[in-house]
Amino acid sequence: MALDHAILVSLLEQPGSGYELARRFERSIGYFWTATHQQIYRVLKRMESDGWIDVREVPQQGRPDKREYSVAAPGRAALSAWLHEPIEPESVRHDLAVKIRGAAFDDPAALIREVERYREVHAERLAHYLAGEVRDFTGPEAPRAPGPPDAGRELQHVVLRGGIAYERMTLTWLDDVLATLHGLAPER
Repeated sequence: MALDHAILVSLLEQPGSGYELARRFERSIGYFWTATHQQIYRVLKRMESDGWIDVREVPQQGRPDKREYSVAAPGRAALSAWLHEPIEPESVRHDLAVKIRGAAFDDPAALIREVERYREVHAERLAHYLAGEVRDFTGPEAPRAPGPPDAGRELQHVVLRGGIAYERMTLTWLDDVLATLHGLAPER
């Protein structure tokens, strides 16, 4: 997937400035597709010159005007074409898994601290996802729209649930790795 497609999806969900788009990447999309502010602005500029997005100047009080981006017809067509293309499942490249296998040729116990750090990062990410789910989808403050289900909202939620399931699976695996490493550590 190209960053272009992630940006198009985000702008179809809600038009916004480059800054707002970068914040959305930090808040939600970035957990599945990361991009720096510079990358986002570079792609926006290219997409604008290719006619994929429209830009309008929005006057602001006491600040410079902002540029608000929205998806133009050619951008919708590009996204539609991409959505209909088959994709191959991603190949997993996992540095930690290689380190764990390589620990057989060194001191497996030396890897415990790194696995614990890695586990902490995933536990924090899971907590963030769960808080976002309550805030945006299941809690008392979650926005509710009357009528039939909103496809965009339902699909955002299913992606979030996938992230939650992935983090839970990763934590279960890391607990298994830690138990194995502790079992291999020489008694002191």
